[in-house]
Amino acid sequence: MKSSYWIVSCVLVALLAACSSGGVPRRVSEPAASIQQLTVQADGTWSVELRLQNYSSIPMRFDRARFEMKVGDESAGTLDVAPGIGIGGESADVVTVAFSPSSNARIVMADALASGRGIRYAIEGTITAMPEDRGRGRDYTFKRESPLSPVPGLPGVLR
Repeated sequence: MKSSYWIVSCVLVALLAACSSGGVPRRVSEPAASIQQLTVQADGTWSVELRLQNYSSIPMRFDRARFEMKVGDESAGTLDVAPGIGIGGESADVVTVAFSPSSNARIVMADALASGRGIRYAIEGTITAMPEDRGRGRDYTFKRESPLSPVPGLPGVLR
């Protein structure tokens, strides 16, 4: 009787050990991007601070972000950046990108800044990312629309 009790107890302990997760589950979610800040330079080019968001539970490596950008209703052009950075699980990081917008986008932006009002932007494209510890890069599509507002006391800066 004691030996059967011992066998059943060992089997139950083994089953419980097999069912334990052993830590944080690996969840890979679609990353996102947004413009954290846009600065219009004296020569008309823009400095874009691009916020890359990792919604996964594990660290991800961000190899590329490529998207079409619009300000107001005007196409500003294609922004293509290869940050090559790792971002921890459920975290974000910012990369600064020099950008030469289209002439129509420059005019729309100059008008918004001169009148002291904000402007809407839209970005749509792909982010290439992968788990840092394994795997190959995968393209994730994204789309983001949001307003940018002038920063008081900082001419040419919108957030």
